[in-house]
Amino acid sequence: MPTQSRTAAIVGIHNTRQARRLDGSTSRSLTIEAIRGALDDAGLTLSDVDGISAGPEGATLIHDMRLGPAWQGSNFGIGMVQEAIAAVEQGLTDVAVLVAAQAGAYTDHAATAPWTRPENEFVAPWGMFTAAEFALVARRHMEIYGTTRDQLSIVASTIRNNGHRNPDAVYFGRGPFEPDDIVASRPIADPFHLLDCAMTSEGGCALVIANVERSNDLRKKPIHVLGTGSDFIGPSYQFPPTWDLAGRDGRVPNGLIGRRAADLAFAQAGLERSDVDVLELYDPFSFEIIRQLEAFRFVSEGEGGPFVADGHIGPTGTTPVTTDGGLMSFSHAGSNPQMLQRVIRGVQQLRNEAGPLQVPNARVALCSNGGAGALFNTVVLLGDEPS
Repeated sequence: MPTQSRTAAIVGIHNTRQARRLDGSTSRSLTIEAIRGALDDAGLTLSDVDGISAGPEGATLIHDMRLGPAWQGSNFGIGMVQEAIAAVEQGLTDVAVLVAAQAGAYTDHAATAPWTRPENEFVAPWGMFTAAEFALVARRHMEIYGTTRDQLSIVASTIRNNGHRNPDAVYFGRGPFEPDDIVASRPIADPFHLLDCAMTSEGGCALVIANVERSNDLRKKPIHVLGTGSDFIGPSYQFPPTWDLAGRDGRVPNGLIGRRAADLAFAQAGLERSDVDVLELYDPFSFEIIRQLEAFRFVSEGEGGPFVADGHIGPTGTTPVTTDGGLMSFSHAGSNPQMLQRVIRGVQQLRNEAGPLQVPNARVALCSNGGAGALFNTVVLLGDEPS
C-alpha cells in the first residue's frame, strides 16, 4: 500500500524551443522563458511563487525576479522533483518552480560535452570519456548474457524514429531510421556507433510543483508523484565504471544500479510493474534502455535484448519507451535540462498532450535519470490520480 496521501503535484510544464544552436539566446534568457511558460501553463503568476530550484543559479533568480523570501532547492534532475515535493508537503513552499536551461556552453566540438568530462588525474591521461564509460558496461553485459549489436540498433532506431515524428524534437524529420543505419554510422567506443549516442543541443525547460489543496483555478489537471527513488554508487565521470562494481553488501552491482530506487518507488506508490503505461527512460546510449529494463525489473536479467527485439518498446508496443526521441533525437541541452525533460514528457503523456507519440490511455509513467556509466540512477512514478 502507498505510504501517504500526496498534497503536492506537478501543475505546470514548459519547453522552450530546442535546437542544436539557439543563436541570440543565453542560458538566462531561456531560463526566464521556461519559468514564465510553465507558470502560464499552470494558470499561475510570479506572485504565486515562493520557491525556486535551479541549481547554483537559484539564489540569483530569487533576487533578480524579486521572489524572496523563498525556499531554494539544491538538487538536480529527478532529485529536484523529489526535493520540491517534500518541501511542499512539509509546508516550506506552496508553489515551487524547477528550471534548467543551457546555451553557449558547448563550443569545443573537438571534445565531448564539457558537463561529461571532468578533467582530473584519474580520467584525462587515459583517454576516458563518456561513451567509453558506458561502453564498458554494455560490453560486459554482451559477454555475460549474449546481448547483440542488432538489439542495440533496434533500441537506437526506435528512439530516433520517435524524435523523427516529434515536431518539437531537434531531429524532427531526420529519419526514418532503420537498424542498419545505426551500425552504418561511424564507430565511437565499442560497441557504440555515433547513432547509438546522445547528441548535444541547447534549450530550456521548467516544471511547477504546487500544493493542490491551496492552489485554486489551476489551468491543467495536476499530475501526481506517486513514488521516487535514488541510487548512487559513485561520482559521475570520474572513475572507470564496471558492471561488477559493488557497494556495501555486493547484492546490487553497478550494472543493476537503479534496482533499489525502482523498488522503493513502486513500494511507495503501491503499484506493480504491469501498472506502468509508458517509460520515459534516460537514453544517453542505446544499451542503457536494455540495462534499465532489467535493473527496474520489467524483465529478468539477460532478457532485455530479446525483449526490445520483439518490438515491445515501440510506440505501439507493450512498453513504450522514451517517446519524445530522448537525448538521441529530442534534446540534450546540458547536464540538467536533459534530466527534467524525462519528467516533462511523462507529464505530457499523462495529460494526453504528447501529440503523434501519445500512448493511448496512459495513466502511469515511470521516468528515469542517469545510468551505469554515470554511476547513479533516479526514478519517479507519475500518475494522473493521487495514490
